[in-house]
Amino acid sequence: MLFLSLVLVMNEGRVAFTQICDVIDRKQFQRCVSNYPMPRKSKSFSARDQFLCMAFAQLTFRESLRDIEACLRSQANLLYAMGIRGMVTRTILAYANEHRDWRVYFELAQILIRKARKLYSTDRYILEIDEIVYAIDASTIDLCMNLFPWARFRKRKSAIKLHAMLDLNGSIPAFVAITEGKVHDVNALDWIVFEAGAFYVMDRGYVDFTRLARIHAALAFFVTRAKANMRFYVRESRPVDKSVGLRSDQTIRLNGPKTKGLYSGDMRRIGFWDTEKGKLLVFITNNFEIDASVVAKIYKARWQIELFFKWIKQNLRVKAFYGLSENAVKTQIWIAICVYLTVAVLNKTLRIEQSMSRILQVISVNIFSKDPIHQLLMKSHTRDLNIDASNQLIFKNL
Repeated sequence: MLFLSLVLVMNEGRVAFTQICDVIDRKQFQRCVSNYPMPRKSKSFSARDQFLCMAFAQLTFRESLRDIEACLRSQANLLYAMGIRGMVTRTILAYANEHRDWRVYFELAQILIRKARKLYSTDRYILEIDEIVYAIDASTIDLCMNLFPWARFRKRKSAIKLHAMLDLNGSIPAFVAITEGKVHDVNALDWIVFEAGAFYVMDRGYVDFTRLARIHAALAFFVTRAKANMRFYVRESRPVDKSVGLRSDQTIRLNGPKTKGLYSGDMRRIGFWDTEKGKLLVFITNNFEIDASVVAKIYKARWQIELFFKWIKQNLRVKAFYGLSENAVKTQIWIAICVYLTVAVLNKTLRIEQSMSRILQVISVNIFSKDPIHQLLMKSHTRDLNIDASNQLIFKNL
């Protein structure tokens, strides 16, 4: 209570937008900017001005650069309080998005990732294990071929792909990469530095035995689904509790003419009957210590990254873009990720127990309010106490 009282006093009289952006350390942000100097930067419109305008657009769901300009100009008397010092015009903002290196916001995102993961490090999504569990997946964002020819995906289609590795303790992205749509999902495994003792859960699209062998060599663990055409022989079978859905727990080795040389060690193969889907799921892992039912639970937790992508696409501007160049698109996506991480940090710092969607909804309509953020969210929570929230996801589940 003392902590919250101090927060309320510190934020009194400051607009909500500024309270959110204060999560970002100015010195750290400036170091990111200095690493990638703009060839012809505008003295009247800094990198911070660009970030604040784009973050405002994300938080308030603005449709275009013209929309951003109109909304901010209508509140010209509050721009200084929001931290925006330059003149906001769609031309200047478009130039900044086009020419300021997107890696500025990539590096800022890495700083926020480390900050958020530290705050959520004590949380546990799967209580049966103490190790960190990462979910790996990718999501494609379709683009118009005529407008985005640099992102050619198919003959008449353009697309970019968002690769992510989600730390399930808090649903914080520990790794994000943006590529052209034609880059296969499994390539992301080449860019990840695997942590000894951690679990990496992924779908069948990532079953590449050379790469799985690299995870094993790093003393980390993988959990994925076996492909139907996987050739193997059983070395040992263990009894299972069929009442919890288990059907088999085996030690196997690959014996395919190509695959046996790619992964030469033992693997664990677990059969599990999914009552919700009404079908048999077969998992493979290199961990022989945990209970077979926990392996099934770990794979089920992979669904969190699907929710992450769904949430990002539904709640942030990552499908309709303010610019057409590769730099402008990547700038917008990385700033969207920074906004997500900023609200995640704020959520944990202020001990807000509400869904991420609800937090953004409240912020979007109170962006110019001078009430402390925590107070705004508490008011909203009080109004919604009588609403059935059984289907609402808390922040940990996005």
